[in-house]
Amino acid sequence: MKQSYELKGMIGLEIHTYLITKEKLFCRCIASREKGLKANVNVCAICTGQPGAKPMLPNETAIEKAVQIGLMLNCKINHELKWQRKHYNWPDLPKGYQNTLSGKYALPIGEKGKFLGINIWNMHLEEDPASWNPETGEVDYNRSGLPLVEIITAPDFKTAKEVMNWLMKLIRNLSYLKAVDSNAGIKVDVNVNIPGKTERVEIKNISSIENIGKAIEYELERQLKEGNKSKETRRYDEMGNKTTLMRSKEDQEDYRFISDPDLKDIVIDEKFIGSVRENIPESPEEKFEKFVKKYKIDNENAEILAKNIDIAEFYEKVAGKIDAKFALPWITVQLFRLLNDNKTKIDKIDIKVEHFVSLLNLVKGGKITELKGKEILKKFYPKSFDPTKNIEEKITDKNQIEKIASKIIGDNEKAVQDYKKGDKKAFEFLIGKIMKETKKRADFKIAREVLGKLLK
Repeated sequence: MKQSYELKGMIGLEIHTYLITKEKLFCRCIASREKGLKANVNVCAICTGQPGAKPMLPNETAIEKAVQIGLMLNCKINHELKWQRKHYNWPDLPKGYQNTLSGKYALPIGEKGKFLGINIWNMHLEEDPASWNPETGEVDYNRSGLPLVEIITAPDFKTAKEVMNWLMKLIRNLSYLKAVDSNAGIKVDVNVNIPGKTERVEIKNISSIENIGKAIEYELERQLKEGNKSKETRRYDEMGNKTTLMRSKEDQEDYRFISDPDLKDIVIDEKFIGSVRENIPESPEEKFEKFVKKYKIDNENAEILAKNIDIAEFYEKVAGKIDAKFALPWITVQLFRLLNDNKTKIDKIDIKVEHFVSLLNLVKGGKITELKGKEILKKFYPKSFDPTKNIEEKITDKNQIEKIASKIIGDNEKAVQDYKKGDKKAFEFLIGKIMKETKKRADFKIAREVLGKLLK
């Protein structure tokens, strides 16, 4: 089907995202979400549901980060939380139930929130099931027990396009908190129906924003053509670009929620909530506004900076020590090139603000050429250094540059003749030779002027 993303319905989301913690939720196993990891290496009796194994106290870091997400979503944070057992019979659930802070008798961590115009019914913490491969029957328990946050929105979306745009903004805001694992991505259950015409359908476990949009659009078109008289759970077939029936939709009673006798209630006081709130960074929208208004940056570059909190904060620190406009292209172009060339992110390398500012001061003050500055910046990977030590200053003496240019002309007769025949590239070739000969120390403007005179 053609993807227009303009069909309208009533759409709500259940968004699952992994929290960044060192350990799993109820045991000391490593909380690794690494793709390609050997199966069943980060497991123990607790997360594999062995008889007699009891859960440990819940991971405090997971609770703190879940509260942080709740505050970001402008939720009311509840104070006394009871763990529930959510029962269902599926191969990925070793205990036969999932420990969760959701359910008929539970209070979620946060509720009654609103984020970027969409009402948030609630958000809660729970453990992840294992990973089951239905084709081979194999179960990998590395994921079993990982701390998950589930965010449940009201059915406030009308189109697939609205959902996709909102999700991209949500993911960016979550990345600013450094609370969720961006490498692990999200899993979204999408609830879709056409008001007054069809019953609600839940499409399970979609893991990319593009596929979420396609699944919603397909399902709206399907319901418009076929109708839908009963609640269903469906899956999205990416290869066929369609949804297929899994089972009839479960109600809360089907999960047989009961309080977990092995887990104590979680008590969250106002002091804890206050300390978490103090550490919430500015949002991407606030950063963008600051870059435009305070630093007078154009919208395009402000958007580039605001995409990543580490880049945004790095720029602000640099701009506090040197001219903000001069620093801008050194970050949005040169620093990005350094990161892209080495296939890394700024938080993965050791680059100090003071070293970066010193380098820019050398260029801005005319002590080194811009080309030399770029060359030094490349050496800042994987660890920066003080660029003022053992510095080879820029050559600005015309006589010195003229001697070098004369030598280059004598050594490259073909390029000289090509230039005299009108080949402009030959001139750039000769300039490149001068810069190489001087190790990029020759003043670029003076070198062009001198070479031009000599060739005439």
